[in-house]
Amino acid sequence: MLKIGLTDFLVVSWAVLGAQLIRFGPDAAAVRLPEDESSPLQLQYTVFSVLLIGAWMLLLHLKNAHDPRILGHGPEEYKAVFTASSWLFGMVAVVSYVLRLDLARGYVAMALPVGMVGLLTSRWLWRRWLRLHRARGLLSPSVLVVGDRDHLTSLIRALKSAPEAGYHVVAACSDSTDRSQIDQIPLLGHESEAAEVARRIDVDTVACAASSKSGNDGFRRLSWALEGLDVELVVPALTDVAGPRVFTRPVAGLSLLHVEAPVFAGPRLALKNTIDWVGAALLLLLLSPVFAVVAVLIRRDSPGPVFYRQERVGKDGRSFPMFKFRTMQVGAESMLASLLDQSEGKGPLFKLRRDPRITPVGAKLRRYSLDELPQLVNVLRGEMSLVGPRPPLASEVETYEQDVRRRLLVKPGMTGLWQINGRSDLTWDESVRYDLYYVENWSVITDLMILWRTGHACFHGAGAY
Repeated sequence: MLKIGLTDFLVVSWAVLGAQLIRFGPDAAAVRLPEDESSPLQLQYTVFSVLLIGAWMLLLHLKNAHDPRILGHGPEEYKAVFTASSWLFGMVAVVSYVLRLDLARGYVAMALPVGMVGLLTSRWLWRRWLRLHRARGLLSPSVLVVGDRDHLTSLIRALKSAPEAGYHVVAACSDSTDRSQIDQIPLLGHESEAAEVARRIDVDTVACAASSKSGNDGFRRLSWALEGLDVELVVPALTDVAGPRVFTRPVAGLSLLHVEAPVFAGPRLALKNTIDWVGAALLLLLLSPVFAVVAVLIRRDSPGPVFYRQERVGKDGRSFPMFKFRTMQVGAESMLASLLDQSEGKGPLFKLRRDPRITPVGAKLRRYSLDELPQLVNVLRGEMSLVGPRPPLASEVETYEQDVRRRLLVKPGMTGLWQINGRSDLTWDESVRYDLYYVENWSVITDLMILWRTGHACFHGAGAY
């Protein structure tokens, strides 16, 4: 965290002092009141720059941009940097207006945007470095998990699936009668012994599963027992409800959680639709040479059309024709029945790593998700979004239980949480969980982060077949 704070300081100083140097050169300049004031305020730009740097660093700290719990994973780190920088923009504007400061527009227009972009870029680079180390089990706090066996298995696997989040599970405590390891994690005691186990093995964090028998009183006693050990206690929250939807209000010694309903309309949705339309139009324009090359490769590889059209189910259960580049032999649908018993897919999904129907060029297109580019047309037509749940087949929707049908409350997406968290390697339950989490907690910022990470996932081609 200290290194990241130092980097932030260097980036902010570079942006502010660099803007001053470009705008005014090496000569001293002063911020002043209008000429008609009898006693104009004189403030050297160097002094003002130092104050601006200090205010920027203070806001980063106040907006939790240096909180170690958000570093390296999730959108909160970027949100904190963006919010702090936006506040600074507003503060400079208000102070300039109230004090009637004659600030040079070029100086402000360079320093603040360049500083924000620099901060976000440096955080991204630090995140890459941190992920490489956390993937090797380094720079991650050790975690003791507490709860019943079934829920601990899910918790352990979830934490293992996101090593960049920095939770390294080393032991578990459970009242289960089966005392064998849980997903290769040793059981070192019962739930009531969690504090003693944490002290003995010197862990950094104790994470309680939502199923823990301890209850609220047990959590309170566990927190007391951990006092003085420098151990963080993580207790259950509402499953699959993101932080921005939760408001905590203390009442009579109780912490009441107010949960906002998911948003499926309003200005945020209008902004999302605008980003979809503009983004799809620009991408179609920029990628038109890629479309031409892929079309030629498909026609040379095997006889048949360049594009493949398949009926999918979209928002509110409405069917629409989804477009893709053809990656299979003509007549592949008629061969499906003979391959069903070889499916490696989970749940209602049919997946086969070495599907004999896929053409050589088609395999390459699938590996890097290039076959999905024609779906930009679906986005322009309003049938899909750039980000959303996976577009299902009608046969899949027929098997949906009531909770899974919530996937149909929003437009399906070209990419989504399922795309950046394993793609075809995900189990059916994991795919559903990611899609439902997105439906319940979507935001424009989350969409932008998913789009950014999609490029990385497609480049490496992991989980695509």
